[in-house]
Amino acid sequence: MDYPNEKPLLVVISQGCAANFGDGEKIARIFANDYRVVFGMPKEATNGETEKPAAFVLNVCTVKGNASALKLLREAMSTAPEAKLFVTGCAPKDFREEVTKITDKVMYTSLKELLASDCHAPHGARNDAQDFRDHRGARNDIPLRESPLVGIVNIEEGCLDACAYCSTRLVKGRLYSYPVADIVQQVKNLVADGCVEIQLTGQDCGCYGFDTGTNLAELVQRILDEVPGDYKMRLGMGNPRHMLRYADSLLKCFDDERVYKFIHLPVQSGSEDILKAMNRKHSAQDYIDLAEAFNRIPRFTLSTDLIVGFPGESERDFLDTLALLEKTRPTVCNITRFVPRPNTPAYNMTGAVPDSIKHERSAALAEAFQQIAAENNSHWVGTTETVVIEKNGYRKGTYIARNAAYRPVAITSEAPLRPGERFTVTITAAEPFALIGERI
Repeated sequence: MDYPNEKPLLVVISQGCAANFGDGEKIARIFANDYRVVFGMPKEATNGETEKPAAFVLNVCTVKGNASALKLLREAMSTAPEAKLFVTGCAPKDFREEVTKITDKVMYTSLKELLASDCHAPHGARNDAQDFRDHRGARNDIPLRESPLVGIVNIEEGCLDACAYCSTRLVKGRLYSYPVADIVQQVKNLVADGCVEIQLTGQDCGCYGFDTGTNLAELVQRILDEVPGDYKMRLGMGNPRHMLRYADSLLKCFDDERVYKFIHLPVQSGSEDILKAMNRKHSAQDYIDLAEAFNRIPRFTLSTDLIVGFPGESERDFLDTLALLEKTRPTVCNITRFVPRPNTPAYNMTGAVPDSIKHERSAALAEAFQQIAAENNSHWVGTTETVVIEKNGYRKGTYIARNAAYRPVAITSEAPLRPGERFTVTITAAEPFALIGERI
């Protein structure tokens, strides 16, 4: 390909969690020296002509299986058959084996893949693997983000757990916490660059700092103390057993209006037997105690994750999970049917639950959850609050904003609204997955 007048086009596409998107942005900054970088699959121009990317970086997620990542790979190949293909993110061995059946063009750009294979770092990226290790080699002075108003800050990588079903740990490894001072400086830079939302993220923010003598609560307080400004901070996922160690200090952080009244505590099951089989290292009661503590904060949003159909899950185990859901009443709940991932302990476990039962149980959980979420959201009806526009809605003239508890608020406006714009709304109605607001 010949690009005589400007840099070639490189497309970065991330899947999965906020941590993956944060890594995707850092990787984009690496490439920015030698490419024009954009995020997301290119759309056809109005004249029917679209510039073909010279390269793709596919920052994949395989937590729920390989299908979506492989679909993304095929779409990239179809969009620009001659483009270079770089894959990063959660790309375990079984995924790479499936990729080889599709194409032999892929090069892997994560540090672990660079060190474990004969692949070379992509043209324009730094070829020194150590440079890639050090904060991903990312140039944080380049304001290159998926959203100009949202700053994703990866505070750690890896975890301290060995959950039986998880393939992510096979890729990300043990906990590595980034230095507090570096994180604080990155937040300062992002706020100065116009970000109104800061997302602290990682594979498990709950154990942040356990390898360096600090914790998430101390990090958040340090940011609040040293970074003034009109922004809000969203805390990333944390496993209950870790957050229990500093729960009182963490709860105090939510007294500051700059912290979204939101927490993501994945419990995965309400059955003590299944939690042990999952090697989760917390009890259902641990989660209940934390959930109740956070729920005592007025207008708080509790988020959790549940897996149904884990090997050996009985009807009694499932009913325990349903009871836990009803007791703790989260407003956000990610319900997943168990998918065995190769090279994990759960892959060879006996007692497989039939797919038909998995579907029945996930449907029952979804129905119960949606009722709970609708009831939780109904308490907001009639309230007046300040919200921040996040993005356009699916329908013309609609917009999605966020309130102080990070709940989505759908708004209709004849006048165009810009992301980042703040104004006051009255909540007029509530649905399971959103509040409905009317601009005052």
